[in-house]
Amino acid sequence: MNTFLSRLKAYLFRIYYRIINKKAWQDSAVAARLKVSNLLIPGAVDQLRARMYHGEADRPLIIYFHGGGWVIGNLDTHDPFCRSLADACKSTIMSIDYRLAPEHVFPAAHDDCQAATDWILANLNTLAPNNGKVVLAGDSAGGNLTACTAATLISEPRLVGTIMIYPTTEHYLKGFPSFREHAKSKPLTAPIMRWFIDTYLGDTAPAATEAKKVFVNRRTDYKGFPRSLVVTAERDVLRDDGRRLGITLRQAGVDTTYHHYADEAHGFACSEGPTEGHLHFIGLAADWLETFRSTH
Repeated sequence: MNTFLSRLKAYLFRIYYRIINKKAWQDSAVAARLKVSNLLIPGAVDQLRARMYHGEADRPLIIYFHGGGWVIGNLDTHDPFCRSLADACKSTIMSIDYRLAPEHVFPAAHDDCQAATDWILANLNTLAPNNGKVVLAGDSAGGNLTACTAATLISEPRLVGTIMIYPTTEHYLKGFPSFREHAKSKPLTAPIMRWFIDTYLGDTAPAATEAKKVFVNRRTDYKGFPRSLVVTAERDVLRDDGRRLGITLRQAGVDTTYHHYADEAHGFACSEGPTEGHLHFIGLAADWLETFRSTH
């Protein structure tokens, strides 16, 4: 696909995704009382937009990387979800608007998330209330960005946890069973996921050494990785990505909570509105995050 058609397809897909996302949340006044600040923070190349949802001082700060296949998400598509999570867990959340493909292909998103995390860690004392600890979190492509960023910060004592919601961990050529079993399961079909991966990789070959930065399933050493919450959905081409990651983390001795939603599809936690599945996940995450609360 030539550059013009690729960008046109991404543009139209972004409009569609943002319309259906807004419709899903239109009847829900999600945590309107929260204090929210819009910021510009350093990225790998230029400044990035970020949105800070103010929490309480005895909670860790959550750095959130939105989903959307590295192509279509932004701060607004995940604003209702971040409000819901911030309201439930009482933590400050910093949502990051990293660069998107095809305008900015691999490793742009990964480099931006790394740069944003480094800056936040360096400025924790000057941001909204937090207890000096950080949790990385994200859904889908954002779950991938979470795993990849955390893997570079294993020696960072302030990074205490990760939340990875139906994360991408491997190239579709790996052939996980869920990619075949749920190839037509909406909203994330196999053709869409292939397009996301191809669009973000650009000219980077799937087997290239540098592609290991994206496909965390290929990582062999998770020793020292922070405590993690991994969530998967049954009707999801990425079901086995998350399942394999959860198994790998446990085998590496990482304190891992793995929760599988047998009746849900990709996007249920963040993009479908305040459904029963979303509310259950929010409760699960809030309970898990409570263990990082300071007691003094």
